Amino acid sequence: MKGKVIGDILVLKKNVNNPQELLKIPGVNRVVRLGRIKGVQREPDVEVIIGDGTETVHRENHCFFKLDVSKIMWSKGNTTERKRMSQLVEDGETVVDLFSGIGYFTIPMAVHGNPKKIYALEINPVAYCYLTENIKINKIGNVVKPIKGDCRDLAPRKCADRVLMGYIGNTEEYLDVAMEVLKDEGVIHYHESVPDKLKFKRPVERVRRAAKGYQVDILNQRIIKKYSPGVYHVVVDARVRKG
Repeated sequence: MKGKVIGDILVLKKNVNNPQELLKIPGVNRVVRLGRIKGVQREPDVEVIIGDGTETVHRENHCFFKLDVSKIMWSKGNTTERKRMSQLVEDGETVVDLFSGIGYFTIPMAVHGNPKKIYALEINPVAYCYLTENIKINKIGNVVKPIKGDCRDLAPRKCADRVLMGYIGNTEEYLDVAMEVLKDEGVIHYHESVPDKLKFKRPVERVRRAAKGYQVDILNQRIIKKYSPGVYHVVVDARVRKG
């Protein structure tokens, strides 16, 4: 059985003969089948097999994430990265999350770290709605400021010690925004989907190119997960010094 449990919902990729048997899995009350991912905002096509509704609250690493599995993506493959980010934020930092979604990285940072402020930007209205709810559920409203809209237009400039770029798609087009958002020195966490042969080359080159002569120190490069055949989801942690 290939599937993942999100909250109390088991999400399958294929039909099964006896779906009722799946309710024996601890914590599972509903079963859905995930079809194709559609559109720029990557909305999943979901068929409800057992139970009612597709909204749930998923718990991970002592954080709560409310979402609708028919409208919002949840990647189990990013679990380690979400935990890692929660451990990296330093006391008193200002963080800007350019593509926050429902709070995938923002929430663990705010719950487990001690940042001064996190500005969480999200353009998708559905994801933004869940972001605001998740801020309330996790009681981090004093730390996280949600901002609805395009990060290119609305991200605060020259304020961040750390910039999160956790979206993969055309992320490289926003590296100039990340540079503008940083203070004179700070760290960018840049995500990209990369062909195998370029996975530890192209993302770094793109960060250095966007830095336009600023000093760039690569702190870490890692594979988060396999994205598709021959393509990997990678992240680069880069410290940029503008002085």
